[in-house]
Parts: sequence; structure tokens; C-alpha cells
Amino acid sequence: MRGVQIMNEIIQYLKRHGERLDTEIAEAVGISLAETRHHLLALVDKKEVMSCHSIKLVDGKMAERMSYRLVGFFPKAKSGAKRCTQLRL
Repeated sequence: MRGVQIMNEIIQYLKRHGERLDTEIAEAVGISLAETRHHLLALVDKKEVMSCHSIKLVDGKMAERMSYRLVGFFPKAKSGAKRCTQLRL
């Protein structure tokens, strides 16, 4: 049952924060990176989460990372000033 609870925590974290790296998810949920990846793979298999392999340059060195986001989830639009998109002639 602990695994289900952790997966629910991961889903709730991704709902609040959108796409995140596996390292960020592990830190936020408070479990090891290996355990986080295990649960993320289970969520990918269930098609609840999608993954993206990315390579970035960090201090001139290549760093391979995995980012994750919820499948089919669109966060609510943030409140505040709206951009004017009308063309003025």
C-alpha cells in the first residue's frame, strides 16, 4: 500500500508543479532517486505519466536527465493581467 501512496503523492506533485525532473520529484516526495524512478516507471506503464529523455549542458558537461508530466492534464490558467492579442491598425 505504501507504493500506491507514493504514486499518489507523485501525481499530486505533478498536478501542482507541472513537468519536473526525476531529481526534483524525489526531493519533493522525500524518497530516494532509485525508488522515485521505480514508481515513475510504474506510472508510465499505466499511461498516467509520460517521460522525456533530455540532454542538457551543465557547466560545460553533458547531463542526461528524465523529465515527467501527467498525461492529458492541463493546469488551470493563472490569474492576473491578460495579454492583449488584438492587432491595432
